[in-house]
Amino acid sequence: MSSGKQKPHRTTEREFGGVLGATCIPVFLPLTVLYLLSVCRSPSASVLQWPPPLPHASFLWEPVALAIVLGWMLLQSFLYLLPIGTVSEGLVLRDGSRLKYPVNGFSALCCSAVLVGLGLWLGMPLAFLFELIIPLAVAAIALSYLLAIYLYIRSFWAPAHALALGGNSGNPLYDFFMGRELNPRIAGFDLKYFCELRPGLIGWLVLNLGMLMKEVELRGSPSVAMLLVNCFQLLYVTDALWNEEAILTTMDIVHDGFGFMLAFGDLAWVPFTYGLQAIFLVAHPQTLSPLGAAGIILLNGLGYYIFRRSNSQKNQFRRDPNHSSVANLETIPTATGKRLLVSGWWGFVRHPNYLGDILMALAWSLPCGFSHIVPYFYVIYFSILLIHREDRDERQCRAKYGLAWDTYCKRVPYRIIPYVY
Repeated sequence: MSSGKQKPHRTTEREFGGVLGATCIPVFLPLTVLYLLSVCRSPSASVLQWPPPLPHASFLWEPVALAIVLGWMLLQSFLYLLPIGTVSEGLVLRDGSRLKYPVNGFSALCCSAVLVGLGLWLGMPLAFLFELIIPLAVAAIALSYLLAIYLYIRSFWAPAHALALGGNSGNPLYDFFMGRELNPRIAGFDLKYFCELRPGLIGWLVLNLGMLMKEVELRGSPSVAMLLVNCFQLLYVTDALWNEEAILTTMDIVHDGFGFMLAFGDLAWVPFTYGLQAIFLVAHPQTLSPLGAAGIILLNGLGYYIFRRSNSQKNQFRRDPNHSSVANLETIPTATGKRLLVSGWWGFVRHPNYLGDILMALAWSLPCGFSHIVPYFYVIYFSILLIHREDRDERQCRAKYGLAWDTYCKRVPYRIIPYVY
């Protein structure tokens, strides 16, 4: 006789190197963050110097850094809960329900900007973030570990349908890394959705501004290179928060559980490695010619245009395939009832948004010159990440759409870069 209780799905296919990867990555990635920050601040900025320029243990921990990180998290939580903006529904879950999400990230960005501006007007020495950058990273890493531990423990009280398909293998190390619960919430406060775009992305901009203020303190005015890095990354974050609703259809929200991988990525990896260029420029100033600056601006503009137009086309098609802007695009029917775009941006390559992302990443690094590789860490890492993510997406789409996906791949043979990959 059946008890009526749904059995949890067991994860059989493991990613990121399985248990070995899930054991090593939580150790080596935090060390990588601290190493990269130390290299950026060192006089030689060489990734090959030995011994590596790691800070003294006494400089790793500062109570004020922990207070800043916790205060920032509380501020962003308060802004998340403000009854402003709209409310949007996520995709249909396995139990047939749809969660509601507050779409007010852009408002949180604006409020944060006003508060930071007020602090600068009152004399807040934002340049001190350069001296505190490593203790801040340590505090963010510690917070991500504690959050991941909490998420893993609480997942055992979650119903079976609330578990992520990819994070319930039965191995504690792997499940801690991938995340067992898909959408952990505290009284309606969605922890994964909050961390995905709010504290890390907006915090990244504040760190960048701190690096700019440090350059002003040292040299009297910001360099063109520093201004470009700040403006490019401000555009990227603003775009993400302006189009916050689009994240509800991404792999992170729809497929991945919330564990160490996303917690660390959102709270530590993004703000402290995506902005390495600004940190590098404080210690290693660069001079850009007007022609060089114009070329970099054009490259970033091209990348942003491809990124935004392709994402907008995809999101519009998902919301309303009969909309005038996408109704005339050619599609392929699938057995699921959905249709695959095979013209427009998505007939150009399979992931045109990734192509735009890579071009923008390169534009962020070029203001740092060519004498050191560490400012190019982001574009190298991000290209590898997108290739890996594309492969994950490819396998999921083939399993979901079958022959229709094979037909699409024949029609659109290039994955990210036309005639290259």
